[in-house]
Amino acid sequence: MPEAQDLLFRSLADPTRRALFECLCRDGEQTVGALTTWAGVSQPTVSKHLGVLKQAGLVRDRHEGRQTHYSAQLSALSPLVDWTSEMTGFWESRFDDLENLLKRMDQ
Repeated sequence: MPEAQDLLFRSLADPTRRALFECLCRDGEQTVGALTTWAGVSQPTVSKHLGVLKQAGLVRDRHEGRQTHYSAQLSALSPLVDWTSEMTGFWESRFDDLENLLKRMDQ
């Protein structure tokens, strides 16, 4: 699980990959050509980024003739959601402890 989580975080750390993923989430399935036009970078660059996203499970490809269509796989974000929830609980606990300490110091 940690390796999959690391792959997910590394994949989304790159701003271009994150933007491509967000585009697919927002606009739905897109061809590589449409994503290349949207991203304003070369087709090989887009394909490389999509390959990393696919390896992380964030996108799925579908071939139709000579075109490849990509779609976002939102379920792949569950490790990120789990980690965020865990960290939220951690920090809420720490802030509660700090608040209690400050209250005791004021007395």
